[in-house]
Amino acid sequence: MSEVTIRKDLSILEEMGCLIRTRGGAQMAEDTRLLRPIETRQAERLAQKRAIARKARTLIAEGETIYIDAGSACLCLAREIRDMNLRVVTNSIDVMVELANRPAISLFSLGGSYRKEAGSFIGPIASEALKSFQIETCFLGTTGLSRRGVFSAQNIIESQLKQAVLSSSARRIVLADSSKYGRDAFSVFARAGDVDILVTDDEFEDAKNLNSFGIEVVIGEIVPAPETDGHAEPAKNEASG
Repeated sequence: MSEVTIRKDLSILEEMGCLIRTRGGAQMAEDTRLLRPIETRQAERLAQKRAIARKARTLIAEGETIYIDAGSACLCLAREIRDMNLRVVTNSIDVMVELANRPAISLFSLGGSYRKEAGSFIGPIASEALKSFQIETCFLGTTGLSRRGVFSAQNIIESQLKQAVLSSSARRIVLADSSKYGRDAFSVFARAGDVDILVTDDEFEDAKNLNSFGIEVVIGEIVPAPETDGHAEPAKNEASG
């Protein structure tokens, strides 16, 4: 195999989010130990994610240009804003499907290399497309949030796109349920000074600590599931979110 072919193959794998080119070689782009099916993640902690999404909606003004990241909490936000008049930029195929036919939503996709594990588009094409937009408010997901206000993701190329979004946005908001706190993932994409607001659920108990690092913590109230008596019809399964 020629050196030219190897370089071409490495470039393709980098665009796919599988690796990062380094001086004289390459390294894996993500920690595959943390990978789980996107359908599994979307079904977990739904009450918490819906609480976060409801609260995040209150931070959006009609007519804004917003960015919605890939991820299960961000998908819940997309469902909350379906009736609003907004311009939405996204790298998430699920957000695109959710908002595609909403008459008051102007929808813009970044494109790029499709990452099946996250339902997201990443890579240099996505980063280049982002330069065309002036984002007023971005909403990002995160895999990990340390006790010192460090936000991290599983994939380096995903982190690079998140960093570009943060740099392009006037107001920077991260959506994370309380289970993400105290967790570290493979690739850091933001530190305390890079994020304005964290929206989380009311099971989060360390807001004062993050406040000390300059992060405003906004809490969404979890709505208990309605009680039913023995004669009530069983509730519909809502684990599709």
